[in-house]
Amino acid sequence: MVSMRIATLTSGGDCPGLNAVIRGIVRTASSEFGSTVVGYEDGWVGLMEDRRVQLYDDERIDKILLRGGTILGTGRLHPDKFKNGLEQIKANLKDAGVDALIPIGGEGTLKGAKWLSDNGIPVVGVPKTIDNDVNGTDFTFGFDTAVSVATDAIDRLHTTAESHNRVMIVEVMGRHVGWIALHAGMAGGAHYTVIPEVPFDIADICKAMERRFQMGEKYGIIVVAEGALPAEGTMELREGEVDQFGHKTFTGIGQQIADEIHARLGHDVRTTVLGHIQRGGTPTSFDRVLATRYGVRAARACHEGQFGKTVALHGERIEMIPLAEAVGTLKEVPLRRYETAQAMFG
Repeated sequence: MVSMRIATLTSGGDCPGLNAVIRGIVRTASSEFGSTVVGYEDGWVGLMEDRRVQLYDDERIDKILLRGGTILGTGRLHPDKFKNGLEQIKANLKDAGVDALIPIGGEGTLKGAKWLSDNGIPVVGVPKTIDNDVNGTDFTFGFDTAVSVATDAIDRLHTTAESHNRVMIVEVMGRHVGWIALHAGMAGGAHYTVIPEVPFDIADICKAMERRFQMGEKYGIIVVAEGALPAEGTMELREGEVDQFGHKTFTGIGQQIADEIHARLGHDVRTTVLGHIQRGGTPTSFDRVLATRYGVRAARACHEGQFGKTVALHGERIEMIPLAEAVGTLKEVPLRRYETAQAMFG
C-alpha cells in the first residue's frame, strides 16, 4: 500500500490508555506502511489553531504505553465553534499534507468525527471513555482502569466502615450510565448500587441498610453513580446549573443520599467521592492491550480507505463499524444486568 500522512488527536475527558492508542497508530503506520503521523494538541482546538507536532516511531513513543493521560493534551470545543471552523480545519489539514484523520474520543468526539466525514474529510474514529457508554462496541479502553480504581477504594472502605459501624457511600463517575458503578459494586461486594438507568427509592436503600444492622452486620457499602436520580416523589434533589456544553452540574447525589439515610435511620454515614482519581494514573493491562489493538486497527483502516468508520470490539475481534452506529444513542446498562447485581443487595 502507498504510504500516507496521518493526523491524530485526543478530545473530551482524559482517559487511561490514550497514549497506548497513539503509540499503536504511530508504530503501525511507520513499520507496516512507511507512513508518518502528526498529532494535534488539545483536541479540536489544536486542529483549528493548527497546533501540531510530529510523532516519531522512536524510544519516546515506545515509552508512553505506561503513561496515563495523553501526550497530546485534550479539551472540549463548543459544537457551534467546531462547525463554524470547518473551512479552517480543511485548510489546516491540507497545509499539513494530511491524508487521513484519527480522532480519539467519546460519543461527543465521534459525533464530531462523523460530521467531518459527512463534510468530505477522511476520518477513522477510535472510541474512548471510562464510562463505557459508546454504542456499537463491547468495551471502551479506560473503563477497566476506572473500575479497578473504584473497586480498590471499595475494598479499603469495607474495613474502615466495619470498624466504625458506619454506612459508607462511594460516589463514582457515570453521568448518564452506570457501568462503572455496576461493575465496581459487584466486584467490591457493595450492599447496594444506584445507577442512572434505574431511578432509586431512598426507602428501599434504607430498608436494605437497616436489615443489615438488624441481622448483626454493623456496616454497609453503597455505590452511587454521579448521575443517579430518585424516583419521582421519593426524595427531593438539589438541582444543578447547566454549563456551556449542555451538561448539568451535579450537586453531590452521594452526600444527599447519605443525609437522608442518617435522618431516617440515625446511623453514622460517610461519603467518599472518587471523582477524577478514576481517570488518572497508569492504565490496566487490559486497557493497554485494548487501546493498542484499537490504534493498530485504526492505522490499518486508514491505509485500507475505510473512512467514515470507527474501530469497535466485538467479542474477541476488533472490527470496523460506521460512525453512525456509534453515535446518537448511549450504551446503557440493560435492566437484566442490574437485576443480577440486585441479587447481592442487602
